[in-house]
Amino acid sequence: MPGLPPCPQCGSTYTYEDGALLVCPECAHEWSPAEQAEQAAAEARAAQVCDANGTPLADGDSVVVIKDLKVKGSSLVVKVGTKVRNIRLVDGDHDIDCRIDGVGQMGLKSEFVRKA
Repeated sequence: MPGLPPCPQCGSTYTYEDGALLVCPECAHEWSPAEQAEQAAAEARAAQVCDANGTPLADGDSVVVIKDLKVKGSSLVVKVGTKVRNIRLVDGDHDIDCRIDGVGQMGLKSEFVRKA
């Protein structure tokens, strides 16, 4: 059956349909194709970086800081309302790489900004 997906646990291509479920004869794993599609959609939403209001962000966007942020290793503070232009999205602890006037290069978490 060429239209069926491989088993998500063992990767076997010998899956078959049993009612509303797909079954793997090699590892006996059963799953619903609807649940698998729903999980994939949830993972895609989680992978997308969103601001504090849930608005998706993209490279090159402008954002506004919504909370005073202390700069580690310095006495500087990024004040509420500071506009940051031309952000770059990255993977890791901080979602956003940017350059802030008067502070320099910095990493921000998306939960402390909103899209401008």
